[in-house]
Amino acid sequence: MASEDIYKTIRESSQAIYTEKRSKFIAIALPVRTVDEVKQHIDRFQKQYYDARHLCYAYMLGAERTVFRANDNGEPSGTAGKPILGQINSRELTNVLVIVVRYFGGIKLGTSGLIVAYRTAAAMALDEAVVEERTVDVDVSFLFEYPFMNDVMRIVKEEGPDIIHQGYDTDCLMTLRIRRSQMRRLRDRLAKVDTLRFVDESH
Repeated sequence: MASEDIYKTIRESSQAIYTEKRSKFIAIALPVRTVDEVKQHIDRFQKQYYDARHLCYAYMLGAERTVFRANDNGEPSGTAGKPILGQINSRELTNVLVIVVRYFGGIKLGTSGLIVAYRTAAAMALDEAVVEERTVDVDVSFLFEYPFMNDVMRIVKEEGPDIIHQGYDTDCLMTLRIRRSQMRRLRDRLAKVDTLRFVDESH
């Protein structure tokens, strides 16, 4: 059972080439975080492979794996984007885009042949990628008076969040980052420190 605040993605881009009946399938797996990033990569590869017959792709975004799309780019419906997405899903990956570029070799593959080819090409590219687990992290910012620094730092040492920002003015301002599942305990402990008050974390 996957933890609610852990997800799997790929560390960096990877590539593979698959050929079937003289058609060449170039598969590229890319780490992405937003739909805008997806669009930029697709634009870039459409320019790079301008002479290819098809540029099909699928992506999955977000720790909850709820934002996704599959695109057949002119291939028969369901023969390209869906098999690519299937490979992303079978590995339980997210924040990943897989593009498969096809150069037609003159021999038609048929729908079942296309499905196998796009699925295989996507699998080969993902097999080349380094998969890593990442945590869903959240930030908390708060102000407190300087005499209570030791109390705050003791909690930081024991709970282990990353210190993202520290500032000293009239009050001390600190921003911490920690796994989502551990945030409640951290906040509960910080709330007991005298003078400490939380600031809006929605920015």
